Amino acid sequence: MNTRARQFGRSTLRLLTGDITRIPVDAIANAANSALAGGVGVDGAIHRAAGPGLMRELDAVRPADGLPAGQAVATGAGDLPAKFVFHAVGPIWRGGKHGEAEALVSCYLSCLRLAEERAARTLSFPSISTGAYGYPVDEAAALALNTVAGYFEQHQADTLIDEVLFVLFDGPTFSAYARALDRRSSVE
Repeated sequence: MNTRARQFGRSTLRLLTGDITRIPVDAIANAANSALAGGVGVDGAIHRAAGPGLMRELDAVRPADGLPAGQAVATGAGDLPAKFVFHAVGPIWRGGKHGEAEALVSCYLSCLRLAEERAARTLSFPSISTGAYGYPVDEAAALALNTVAGYFEQHQADTLIDEVLFVLFDGPTFSAYARALDRRSSVE
């Protein structure tokens, strides 16, 4: 298993390869679709691992017209090794000129706020929008890491979050996130 960690303020940002549904944390971010109806990739894996109770909880919080890209809602975690799932809707890549970056940053910030509201001390993220939604992984990795690290630096005196884990499915995705973390470290 690949792993890398870096401290930002008093909080740790950790990268690792693995199955996000098997890593014990307080909250798991899910790369959800706007219908909050389960899907493929990470979304499908989280729904399968959590069991049918997850969909029942989503039925209670699902907006009638869907959840816009950049927003997230919280549910319990069912059978997952977590207390909460934060269902974040990432943007579909359309060339980068349709607000994709802003929506992706908003996904991560929405989940961090949900974690603070629920006193979640550990939170795991997948690489949101880089699978079926086609967001280029190098760009997505830089946005994700800069958003989380910047949040930690800005809120180091008052954040409840001890650690954010980016649980990445494969070696190439881990390498993209590791490069982004190295670039961020070299400019500080």
